[in-house]
Amino acid sequence: MQAVGFNRPLPISSPESLVDVNLPAPVYGEHDLLVAVRAIAVNPADTKVRASARPAPGDWRILGWDAVGIVQAVGSRVSGFLPGDRVFYAGAINRPGAYAELQAVDARIAAHAPATLDDAAAAALPLTALTAWETLFDRLQVEQPVAGAANAILIIGGAGGVGSMTIQLARAMTGLNVIATASRPASIDWVRKMGAHYVLDHREPLAPQVAALGLGAPAFVLSTTNSAAYLADIEALIAAQGRIVLIDDPDVLDIVPLKRKSLSVHWEFMFTRSLLGTADLARQQDILRAVAALADQGKIASTRTESLGSINAANLRLAHARLEDGHTVGKITLQGFAR
Repeated sequence: MQAVGFNRPLPISSPESLVDVNLPAPVYGEHDLLVAVRAIAVNPADTKVRASARPAPGDWRILGWDAVGIVQAVGSRVSGFLPGDRVFYAGAINRPGAYAELQAVDARIAAHAPATLDDAAAAALPLTALTAWETLFDRLQVEQPVAGAANAILIIGGAGGVGSMTIQLARAMTGLNVIATASRPASIDWVRKMGAHYVLDHREPLAPQVAALGLGAPAFVLSTTNSAAYLADIEALIAAQGRIVLIDDPDVLDIVPLKRKSLSVHWEFMFTRSLLGTADLARQQDILRAVAALADQGKIASTRTESLGSINAANLRLAHARLEDGHTVGKITLQGFAR
C-alpha cells in the first residue's frame, strides 16, 4: 500500500523529513476496523511527533490522527460496523496513523462519519472535537457551576483547531459566554464566525481585557498555547475555585501561585484513553457519534479552511510547514492517494 512516513526526525525543509513509501497492508485485530483512508487532516501533534520520534532502524513511522475512510473488514469482536461503512476517527498515537491507504483502528474509538459533510470536511473534526468535548465535559465539567463566578469560558488561542471546535461546542451545548483570543484580522474574523461572544487580543495583557467586558471573573479557562507565559494572567482573571485546562507542553509550569484561589489545573490529552486502554475507552465513540449528529443537524461546522490536494509526501511537507509557521487558521486537509 502507498503511505507517507519518516525514519528519523528531520526539519520539515528536508525532502527526507516525510517520504513516499510502499508498505505491507496492516494486520487488524479482533477489536479493529480495517479502513481504506479517503481523507485526512493534519494536526500540530503530527509535527511534534515527526520532529522528535526515532523509529527503530529499518522501520517507518506513519503519522496521521484525523481520518475518514471506508471499512474494508471488521475484527471478530467488533459490533455496529460492516464493510462499506463510512467512518471517521482520530486513532491512537501509539499505532500507525492515517498517512496510508489502509489503517487498522480500534472500532471503539471510531464512529460513522457525518452524512452531510464530504470526506475532507469530516476529516477535520475528530481530534479537535474529541479534545474540545473532553475539555468541556470531562476536565472542566462546565455543567457544574463555580460559585460566584461568571458563567463564562476564556479560550486562549481561539483560531486554532481545538479553539475553533471548543467555541462551537460551547455555543451548541452550553449556556456559557464564550471569550476567545486572537490577534490577526483573519483569526479575529474566524473566531467570530465560530461563534465567540467576545474576542480579546492575546498580544496584550488579558486580565484587564476580561475585566473590561463587565461579565465578572470567568469560571473556566482553556489555554491551547504558551500556557506558561499566560499563567500569571490566568490566575489574575479567573474566579476563585475556577478550573483551568491546558493542552500544550510547557517545559516548566509553576502552579504554586494558583493555591490562593484554590484553582484546579487539568491536562487534556485526547490520546490518553487509547494509549492506556482506559476502562472508558468507548466513550470516544459516543462522543464522535454525538459530534456527527451535531454536524448533521447544522449545529457545528467543519473547521477545514484549506485543502492541499492528494495525500503524498510533498503535500504533507507543505502542510507541516504551514503548521510550524504558527499562522494557520482552522484545519488543513488532504484527500485521496494519486495513482
